[in-house]
Amino acid sequence: MKVNGPLIRVLLVDDDPLVRAGLRMMLSGDGDIVIVGESEDGAGVREAVAEYRPDVVLMDVRMPVMDGIAATEELRSGNTPGPQVIVLTTFDADATVARALRAGAAGYLLKHTDPERIVEAVRRAASGEPVLSPSVARALMDRVAGRVPEEHPSGADRRARARARLALLSAREREVAEAVTAGLSNAEIAERLYMSMGTVKAHVSSALTKLDLSGRIQLALLAHDARDPD
Repeated sequence: MKVNGPLIRVLLVDDDPLVRAGLRMMLSGDGDIVIVGESEDGAGVREAVAEYRPDVVLMDVRMPVMDGIAATEELRSGNTPGPQVIVLTTFDADATVARALRAGAAGYLLKHTDPERIVEAVRRAASGEPVLSPSVARALMDRVAGRVPEEHPSGADRRARARARLALLSAREREVAEAVTAGLSNAEIAERLYMSMGTVKAHVSSALTKLDLSGRIQLALLAHDARDPD
């Protein structure tokens, strides 16, 4: 394959060496992706990221010392931009999906996902795009928003808090946030709102900074929380 742009650097994090070997074989076949390192546990992710400087981390959830969600929170909690994290696991329980997305993961894929889709997810995450299809993203956000444990704020309280946070954004930034909630790509948002791609990216980046969020999916969840119930 001819590589027209920079290589996408990927770090594999999984406690199963066979899974890591399979992912390495799958992703290394594409000329624009390079596996720069591996870690067998979430506890080693921060050090591995500092050493290998990946653009994307493929992260398992269940690992013996530190799970992938805790490792994702650790990576995404700093002030400096870190790599995009794709949670890649066999578990699709709503609670696990919710925790991963709110921790700052750029997406959530099951390990039996078609190889072509995993490769495409890596490319999209590296470019700052959400890695879930619009229909899956909307379904996930609906399930996440609808599952509020008793110890969490009520739907009305959560809605009020979300609206108060979104009030920090400009009108145009809120329009972009709503488009992100709909699962649209940057190109689709640009077409819908008559903006350039650069302007869309600037609005997304500004919104994430103002709201202290680490990714587009967190922005989409917040905008979804602010909506009136159907």
